[in-house]
Amino acid sequence: MALPTLTAGARAETLKKAAAVRRERGEILTQLKYGKASLETVLAREDAVVGKVRVRRLLESRPGIGKVRAGQLLEELGISESRRVQGLGAKQRQRLLGLFPPVA
Repeated sequence: MALPTLTAGARAETLKKAAAVRRERGEILTQLKYGKASLETVLAREDAVVGKVRVRRLLESRPGIGKVRAGQLLEELGISESRRVQGLGAKQRQRLLGLFPPVA
């Protein structure tokens, strides 16, 4: 299936929307990194902004978790390296949230 040809205006508008989504995604991951948002609230969002983030990147945004530890956690949880948040099953979400209980 061929992609539709976009006009210059439609292309500019699409690029602007994509940049806004990337900016919002970056802000969410930054909030997660500095403890201003919990993993539970981030996973509770059912929009495309969070849904398209890879679980590995989400884990690496947590304080104290780097690439190696994120890989170990994914392996322990039985989650694929390429899995995105929107593709997580209910049990995978529960196990993931069980690793990072909310701070009261």
